[in-house]
Amino acid sequence: MRKRLLKLWAVMSTKYVTNGILLIIALLIYGIVGSYFIMGLNLVDSIYYAVTTMATVGYGDYFPETGIQKIFATTLALAGVALLAYVFNIILTNFQQKMGEYSKGARKMRTIKNMDDYYILCGYGRVGKVVLDELKQRNQNVIVIDKDEKVCESIEESENVVVMNKDAITNDFIAELANEKCNSVIVSTGNDVTNLFIVLTIRETNPDAWIVTRASGFENISKLRKAGADKIVSPEISGGYDLYFESTRPHLLKITVKHTSEELLDEFKIITKHGCTLENIEYHIPGIGTPLTRKIKTRNLDEGIKYQKYLETHDTEREALENLYKITNNTHSHLISGPDKSTFDKLIKDLEEMEEIIGINLSNQEIAKLTNKDFQN
Repeated sequence: MRKRLLKLWAVMSTKYVTNGILLIIALLIYGIVGSYFIMGLNLVDSIYYAVTTMATVGYGDYFPETGIQKIFATTLALAGVALLAYVFNIILTNFQQKMGEYSKGARKMRTIKNMDDYYILCGYGRVGKVVLDELKQRNQNVIVIDKDEKVCESIEESENVVVMNKDAITNDFIAELANEKCNSVIVSTGNDVTNLFIVLTIRETNPDAWIVTRASGFENISKLRKAGADKIVSPEISGGYDLYFESTRPHLLKITVKHTSEELLDEFKIITKHGCTLENIEYHIPGIGTPLTRKIKTRNLDEGIKYQKYLETHDTEREALENLYKITNNTHSHLISGPDKSTFDKLIKDLEEMEEIIGINLSNQEIAKLTNKDFQN
């Protein structure tokens, strides 16, 4: 208990206490100077008289006789009582506040200790708020860490959300929390240097922790990766990607086809032949409305050839792809971007000669109905 009290005293704010002590010193100087010049005492007796009067001890060995001496003694005594009461009240109030904070912090740590699985979110800004909302919607346990006290106070806590007002860089407790019970550490501050230090702090003590970090600047992505981040998300890149897609909406084609995995390269040759880019592939599982999406983003035929050779030399990966095609009954969609509509018309015509085209620009709901019928048949 003694160690805890000493720890609380060490971290207690000294602003008001320091001001109180300065005021006591100023009043003591006033008392000494007044005793020397008004009471006519020597220096030692002036110090003695000032202290005893401020403390209202009043041994009675010195009596004020004149009017000005009585006024001086009265002001010194009243100021001493008021000032000492103020200082002790501030110390007591501040101590009680810190005791409350310590107790609150202890309760939060007990809550964290009882969590089986949780996510750590470092930085609660515009990006962090979106991340927290997504995690809360999925009823996940989250520990939010932010050094801004006002920001922490604005976050609503619950049995699934614990908010810690701490600096993730200077405090090692984040490294302690990123243990085997932690699903992922999400670093979302707006400062890449801060993100870098947080990643380094965690990675030094937790080599197996899964760390996802935000990168505000494209040039810092490689640094964050070297520091140990498993995944890096850049709003600049994702924002630019979304802007590109919105700008190409008139020249995007979603074509739903049916063919085996062995015809992948032949199909890709036709797409690249017309100068189009294969953005992604969606695999439609019968009865499930949301497809499995695989991003490709290439128009380079060499990459398609390289992938074909990879499948030929890796049996496990090839079998997994073949099984995926069997599950989806060979039905999948390609999102393709191209220069204009006439190019798409030529592309569709060439694809029709080699594979079965189920539909063009179908919605996921429409495709789900078609695959459901195939599955039932």
